[in-house]
Formats: sequence, structure tokens, C-alpha cells
Amino acid sequence: MIAQRDLRNDSGKVLAAVVAGESFLVTRNGTPVAELRPVVAGRRTRVPRAELLAALATARPLDRRAWRSELDAIVDPGL
Repeated sequence: MIAQRDLRNDSGKVLAAVVAGESFLVTRNGTPVAELRPVVAGRRTRVPRAELLAALATARPLDRRAWRSELDAIVDPGL
């Protein structure tokens, strides 16, 4: 973890550590607010349409009732 103040004051040193592979959880007044981590080389930011459609073509059908039941079990329905 690194305080926002320390990130501001030592940004060059912190970024050098990130380039070296280290990750940081940035806090403000002790509360986590951001994550600073290296960018993964070669990581895709989107999936080509044809690849998505091919994956969906082999996906099993969604059971809406079961999905809703699982969702209600983990999320407060009153939100």
C-alpha cells in the first residue's frame, strides 16, 4: 500500500517500481482508492466480433430462473 501523499512526493520512484513489476494499492486517509500496476504486454482490450460470435455459438443456453436465483443469493434484492 502507498499513501496518496507518498505517491505524489515520490512518483518517479514509485513508477520505476511499477515498471519493475511491482503493484501498489493507493490509499487516501487510509482508505483504498486505486490500484497502480504494470500494464500486461499483449493484453487485448477488445475481442473481435467473429471470435465473440463463435464463442457464443457454443455456449450453453441461459436458465434465467436459476441465474436470477443465484444472483438474488449474493446481491441484496432491495438495492
